[in-house]
Formats: sequence, C-alpha cells, structure tokens
Amino acid sequence: MIPSIFICHGGPNLVFEKNDYTKFLKELGRRYTPKGIVIFTAHWESDTLAISFRDDTYEMIYDFGGFQKELYSFKYPAKGSIEIASSLQTKLESHGITTKKDESRGLDHGAWVVLHLMYPEANIPVVQVSVNLKLSIEEQYKIGQSIQELGKEDILVIGSGATVHNLATIDWEANDTKAWAMEFDSWLIDKVEKKDLDSLMAFENLAPYAKLAIPRNEHLVPLFINMGSGQNKVSPKLLHRSYDYGTLSYICLEF
Repeated sequence: MIPSIFICHGGPNLVFEKNDYTKFLKELGRRYTPKGIVIFTAHWESDTLAISFRDDTYEMIYDFGGFQKELYSFKYPAKGSIEIASSLQTKLESHGITTKKDESRGLDHGAWVVLHLMYPEANIPVVQVSVNLKLSIEEQYKIGQSIQELGKEDILVIGSGATVHNLATIDWEANDTKAWAMEFDSWLIDKVEKKDLDSLMAFENLAPYAKLAIPRNEHLVPLFINMGSGQNKVSPKLLHRSYDYGTLSYICLEF
C-alpha cells in the first residue's frame, strides 16, 4: 500500500538546483514505485473539481515569470491515463463530489517540478487534478477520504502546494529563515501529527501568522486533501523540513 504525500513544490527553478531538498525528493521517488500518480496541484483552480482525461503526452505550462530562460524550454514528457482518471472520477462522484473532465490542459509547474525530481524518467502515468477554493476545509478533507482506496491500488496521491506561501515576503538573498514562518509551520505540523482536525479546520483563526503565511488558501488546500486520503490507522509523518529565500517552505508530510 502506498501512502499519500503532501509536497511543497517550491519555485520552478528547483528542477535545476542541487540542495538538501532536491536530494530528498529524488530519494523519495526511489522509495515508491506506483503504477500511477494522481496529483492535486495548487496551480490549477476551478469551481468544479477538474480531472485531466488524456492518454497522450502532456504539454508544458510555464506559469511563472522572471526565471532563467532555460526553464521556458524545460520538458517533462509525462503521459496521462484515462483509466486512472475514470477510476478517480467514479470514486469522487460516488461520494457526492461533482467533477468535470479536462481533455486539454497541460502540466503546470506545481506538478512537473515535483514529478521531475521524483521520477525523472517520466515513465509513470499522471492524472492532474484541480483545487476548488470555494469548498470548506472540511469538504477538502472529504475529497481525500473519498479516494483512500487509491493507495491500496498502488496509486500515489500527491498534494502539491506549500505551507508558507507569500511571495511578497521572499528575500532572494536571505541566509536566515524568518521566525514567523517557522512558527506557523511548527503549529501546523504539530496539529497534523496529532490529527487535531478541529484546530486545523480553524487554522486561519488559530495558527500564528496564518494570514501572513497563507494570504490565499490555494497552496494549503492540497494538504487537507492528502490528510483525508491517507490511511486513518497510520500516523502522519514529517519527512522533510527546510527553507529557502527567508520564508519559502520545503516541507513534506506522509499520510
């Protein structure tokens, strides 16, 4: 059985970097050999949960600006899987979760950064899924619960987002991590490890520096989906924690 994993995807330039986090992600990919990957990405928002339905090779989406030119020609030639997408849709809709098919969207960097570092050969079929910010945190958690069986089917569920994600606070020259960013993450990790769902559901009011850490929830939504999709009998584990540029979090949690 394969666990569910939340991964902070960082910036697109991470695919070219060599640091403790990229080393960790490469090792993480060698830990699991799934027959398919379902990835919820913070960089795809829709009012109805959208699922990529395609068997061909994804086009690349370069949803960023100001980075080195090499990134705009970077390729990750992953293919989709209509079979896995159909199974995912059936599970979601059987639990009353409305979905829609998307037959044309490419892979955004929330997906291809993580996937390239974990599975550089791009030989595992990928189904990309959007996030719906109009849903409550409780509803996000229920989305995850509805697909718990995927782990038993050797499908790796990845939530690609971030814990601290405030681009206005990034300092490209910073050598130290801001205390408030670490305090927010410490609170979040503690509640996740304790399975304190009540506190997590109210994180915006309870967590220190919540509004500063997460001005919008799109990068944190995948975490709540992962929490739901993990096996209830297994305790969540913090697999990695580091930072870059003063506030950008590199955190990975296993469920």
